[in-house]
Amino acid sequence: MPKMKTKKSAAKRFKVRSSGGVKRTQAYLRHILTKKSTKRKRHLRGTTEANYSNRRQIKAMLPYSS
Repeated sequence: MPKMKTKKSAAKRFKVRSSGGVKRTQAYLRHILTKKSTKRKRHLRGTTEANYSNRRQIKAMLPYSS
């Protein structure tokens, strides 16, 4: 059986936690930053949990993550 290929774009965006959750960075912090408040940009930093409904699709792209 050959090795399964990982979707490299997904591997750069997501990490699977030991609890089974999927960690991701928050959106809306790439461009048009002048109209966004400092507080809003500060709260968009860091990571958050990917939605439960998307977990199965993300893990399918990362076959060796869990």
